[in-house]
Amino acid sequence: MICDFPLFLATWNASQGQTTPRVHMKIAKWLQKEQAVPSPRLLLMAFRSCGKSTLVGVFCAWALAGAPDTRILVLSADLALARKMVRNVKRIIEKHPMTRHLKPEKLDQWGSEKFTVNREMELRDPSMLAKGITTNLTGTRADIIICDDVEVPKTSDTFEKRMDLRERLTELDYILTPDGMQLYVGTPHCWHTIYADAPRAELGEEICFLDGFQRLVQPVQTAEGQSVWPERFSVQKINDILKKTGPAHFTSQMLCQPMNSLDLRLDPSALQFYDDDISYREAQGKCILSIDGRELASVAGWWDPAFGKAGGDRSILAIVYTDKTGEYWLQHIAQIKIDPASQKDEATQQCEQVAEIAKRFFLTSIALETNGLGKFLPNILRRELGLSGATCSVREITSRKPKATRIMEAFDAPMAARAIHVHRSVLTTPFIKEMEDWRPEKRGGHDDCLDAVAGALSSQPVRIGTFPAENTARQWVAIRPRTQAKTDFDV
Repeated sequence: MICDFPLFLATWNASQGQTTPRVHMKIAKWLQKEQAVPSPRLLLMAFRSCGKSTLVGVFCAWALAGAPDTRILVLSADLALARKMVRNVKRIIEKHPMTRHLKPEKLDQWGSEKFTVNREMELRDPSMLAKGITTNLTGTRADIIICDDVEVPKTSDTFEKRMDLRERLTELDYILTPDGMQLYVGTPHCWHTIYADAPRAELGEEICFLDGFQRLVQPVQTAEGQSVWPERFSVQKINDILKKTGPAHFTSQMLCQPMNSLDLRLDPSALQFYDDDISYREAQGKCILSIDGRELASVAGWWDPAFGKAGGDRSILAIVYTDKTGEYWLQHIAQIKIDPASQKDEATQQCEQVAEIAKRFFLTSIALETNGLGKFLPNILRRELGLSGATCSVREITSRKPKATRIMEAFDAPMAARAIHVHRSVLTTPFIKEMEDWRPEKRGGHDDCLDAVAGALSSQPVRIGTFPAENTARQWVAIRPRTQAKTDFDV
């Protein structure tokens, strides 16, 4: 029977002329404890240069020494990184006094990407196999899966990459044996990290990605600011790293706290999310609208039209309310689409949809961006608004500022004040994705939802006195009641 893992680790370090630091012993004891439970699901987050991957390699050698029939799959962001761990485990098996007997005689069983130790069972899969996260894993089986640095900048710096990474990692449940062990090793590289300990509401998450995993988070410093490995990372060394890398990178990589490592101008975590729909009531001869208990004072609807064809710009309508405290409520984003099989022309189809939405959300005015396609639409939209019975005017807007400037000016102040509330239905649109990927200097890519919301935020909200002349519906926008002054003169 093999010894406990902390002793196995200390023996290996001693054979290499090294001592075992206290932080490594802490991790070793944690691994020893957690691997003994049925179907262990583990996450080890430890600061950069902690030696966590090397330590996990020693753990793999220990697991094979205790159960040679074990099959281990190592997944990394790329194959080269996974190979490093496999090679490390091979060297440990060759040189550790407790594992030398595991090395096979046949060299074809001792490769750089996979190897098979001396074992009793005849199994199709090797004892240890290295794979990149983007490779095909169909048909692979493993008793232990090590996800070693699967989240790195090149797998997490855009929304699409983060979603693709999550999708690939969910496939591991079909590879792992029923009582198998799964161990994630790494540091967070973005706010929407797979290692987050709380769900990201802005992504529509109800549980975090690694929900149910036992976690060990090991930052380089204690809460009192003392180094957990003073022999290698003195306080001065830690401060030097902070100065060199900056606070965001230091916080994520050395303190293991998710941060936006890139300089995001629009951070979705600053948004406030809500579920309530608009509440309608009548009082004192007028309509009153409210959301989440807040009475609404004004509304802005912004339509940035396009043909809505695949590959081109999207035709987007954004609706933003303002409450009496001045905070914003992004209630709805609609992508206006056309039906190629319809007998009606594309402009009429789009204007019909916008008119129905205007009626549904009590819009009193729509700002229509007339750059390009929009200059043909105002009269058609007015016609469809009249046919639908919506008491809503049309304001023609020509955008003269660069798009990046419009977006920054619209979002900067309210986001800094955390004054933008977003209905959860908006999570089904590309809005959050566009926020995450947007950069002022970036060219190309979609930002249609972002641009429409920016227009609604920055446009002058419609208040009382600016309704269409033909409007006979009850007015809901906040105004002062009319008063008549008494006079003592005749005209």
